[in-house]
Amino acid sequence: MEYYILSYSHKNTDIALRERMALDTKNPQTKTFLLELVENKFIEEAVILSTCNRIEFILSVYNAQKAEEFLLAKLSDFCKIDIDTLKQRADSYENIAAIHHLFSVASSLDSLVVGETQISGQLKNAFKYSYDLGCCSLEISRAIHFAFRCAASVRNSTSISQNSVSVASTAVAKAKEILGVLKEKEALVIGAGEMSSLCVKHLVNQQAKIVLINRDIKNAENLASEISKNHSGVQIRVESFGELGALINQIPLVFTATGAPHTIITQDMVESQKEKRYWFDLAVPRDIDKICDENICVFAVDDLQDIVNKNLALREEQAKIAYGIVGRHTQDFFAWLQTLNVEPLIKMIRQQAKEASLKEIQKGITKGYLPQEYEKNIEKTLHNAFNSFLHNLTINLKSIANTPKGDGVVESLRFLFEQNTEPFMVEKYKCEYSDDKIIALKE
Repeated sequence: MEYYILSYSHKNTDIALRERMALDTKNPQTKTFLLELVENKFIEEAVILSTCNRIEFILSVYNAQKAEEFLLAKLSDFCKIDIDTLKQRADSYENIAAIHHLFSVASSLDSLVVGETQISGQLKNAFKYSYDLGCCSLEISRAIHFAFRCAASVRNSTSISQNSVSVASTAVAKAKEILGVLKEKEALVIGAGEMSSLCVKHLVNQQAKIVLINRDIKNAENLASEISKNHSGVQIRVESFGELGALINQIPLVFTATGAPHTIITQDMVESQKEKRYWFDLAVPRDIDKICDENICVFAVDDLQDIVNKNLALREEQAKIAYGIVGRHTQDFFAWLQTLNVEPLIKMIRQQAKEASLKEIQKGITKGYLPQEYEKNIEKTLHNAFNSFLHNLTINLKSIANTPKGDGVVESLRFLFEQNTEPFMVEKYKCEYSDDKIIALKE
C-alpha cells in the first residue's frame, strides 16, 4: 500500500476548470464517484476534498501509476475535460510527498489565503463523508488524524492563523477597499452555508445592512437569528429566494456562495443601472454566469489575489516555521507507522517475560532456596508457563493487526511495556469526527 494524491488548486488550475471538477459532499455524483474509485482493484481507499480553491483526490493505492490512470479516466468522463489537459494541470504526490502535501493543506499552508481556518473543517467533512460511505478506513484515517495533529501544532507554534482571513473576509475586505466604508451600506448575501455565514459575520463587523436569502428560507432565518443573538444592533433582513431577480437589481453589493450545481444569476436577470455594482461570487461552481454590463464588476475567487498577496507577505516568516513543523510531522508519521508492526512487539513482550524469569531463578539460586542442579528444568518450566500465558495475547494481537482497533491496542501495549512512549492514536480513527460524536452523546 502507498499514499497517492492528485491535486488541482488555485496554483495550477483556473476557476473555469475547477468548477467543472467540483465534487463536494453536496453533489450527489460525489457518492457514485467515490464508490467507483474504491471498486477499482488498484485503489484501496479514497477521500475527495473539494473546496472553492482546490480539488484533492487523497488515495491509498496498491499501484500509483495504475490508480492515476483510472482516476484521470474517471475524472475526464465526469467533467468532460480531456485527459491530457487533466494530466498537464495536475500536481501528483506519492508516499512521503503525498503525506507532506496533505499536512500542508490541513495546516492551511497551501491555501489561497495562507493561515485561513476553514480548510480544517472542510477536510474533516470530506473525511467524514467518505468514512460513512465505507470508502476509507485504516490507511487514510491514520494519515488524516496525523494531519489534524500537524495542523494543531502549526496553529499553536506559530502566529500564522492569528487574525487569519478566509476567502469570505478577503471578499469583504475587497469591497471595503473599493467603497471606502461599508457602514450602513446594504449588502445582499445569497446562501446560508459556511462561506455565506462568514460573509454575514464580516459584514456585521463592518456595520453593513444585510439582506439574506437562501433557497431554504428556514436556514436563512436560523443563520440570521444565530448572528443576531451574538451581536447587538445587527441589521439583517431575510427575504424569499424568489426575490433574487429583484434584489440583485436593487442592491449594488452582492456576495453569493450557494453550492448550486449551476449558475443562479444570469444575463437575462440583469437590469441596466447607472450605479456601479460589485458582485462577489465565492462559489465553485460559480453562481454568476458571464455578465456583460460595464457597471457591474464581478469578482470570482481567483480575482482576490491582490489582497491574498499582501497576506502572504505578512505571513512569510511564520510559513517557514510552519513548513518545518510539517516536515517533522511527516517524518514522525512514517516512523510511527513502523511501530505498528506487531511482530517486534510480541518478541519484546516475550523477551521481557524471559528476562524476568531468568532474573528470579538466579535470585532464588543465590539465596539458596532453589537448587543449582534444577536450574535448567526450572527455566524450561517457566518458559512453558509464560508461553502458555502469552498464547491468547499473541493470537489476538495478530488477528487485529492492521485494523483500526489494532493500532490502539498496539499503542496501549507499547505504552504499558516500553518506557518513554506516548500513545498517539488510541480510539481516534474518526479523527475529530469521533470527538464530535462523543460530545453529541454526552449532550
